[in-house]
Amino acid sequence: MKRAARLSAILDLLAAQGEVTIDQLVERFGASPATSRRDLDSLAEQRLLTRTHGGAVAQSVAYELPVRYKSHLRTHAKERIAHAAAALVEPGATVGLSGGTTTTAIAAALAAREDLGEITVVTNAVNIAAQLATRPDIKVVVTGGVIHSRSYELVGPFVEQLLAGIHLDVAFIGVNGIAADAGATTHDEREAAVNRMMAQRATRAMIVADSDKAGAVAFAHVGDAGLFPLLITDAGIDDAAADDLAGAGFEIIRAE
Repeated sequence: MKRAARLSAILDLLAAQGEVTIDQLVERFGASPATSRRDLDSLAEQRLLTRTHGGAVAQSVAYELPVRYKSHLRTHAKERIAHAAAALVEPGATVGLSGGTTTTAIAAALAAREDLGEITVVTNAVNIAAQLATRPDIKVVVTGGVIHSRSYELVGPFVEQLLAGIHLDVAFIGVNGIAADAGATTHDEREAAVNRMMAQRATRAMIVADSDKAGAVAFAHVGDAGLFPLLITDAGIDDAAADDLAGAGFEIIRAE
């Protein structure tokens, strides 16, 4: 396994179980103990984990690892959600995409459709903008703002100034949690403010979140079913969580 792939896999493992040991890494990836220590030291230098004697633990920023490190988490579920979301976009539409791995997958699904004609994508995520920039049939509008280093999202008053002057046909908003009592939530209040405003500027605003987010509550409130009447998730959503969300007014599409 190449080093870059191994580092991503280490972060995936850390996200799943909260801590790792050198022995685990040696057994899982076949690297030597010395190589495994160097891998952990490198990730620690990037502040993506905290080194311990014999291994490492997730630190406070691990919940919001950069998109490049999260791209392999629940890939198939995100792709199913992305295809279901992209299928709802009409030809010639203006589409809003917040940042996140699920919305990044939606951008790829939109680019793969050949029947949309010329569409416009408005995004505050610089990685999504770069992904779509080479598509001549997609007009990409990037909001201003300050880049949030952990999510590649632009945040701040410049974003809100641009969004205040536009209209979107549909907006797909990624979140860190979606619960019946708390609604849609994210880890960062600045991202929550941008996501809320993007949704408010759309005729239809939808939450896109894999089933692991159902029932979870993060720090900053984005909106409830009044703002987001539709949730697109994967078929793995727990029935009880789905019933609770439906009772709170969310219509749920389970992407198969």
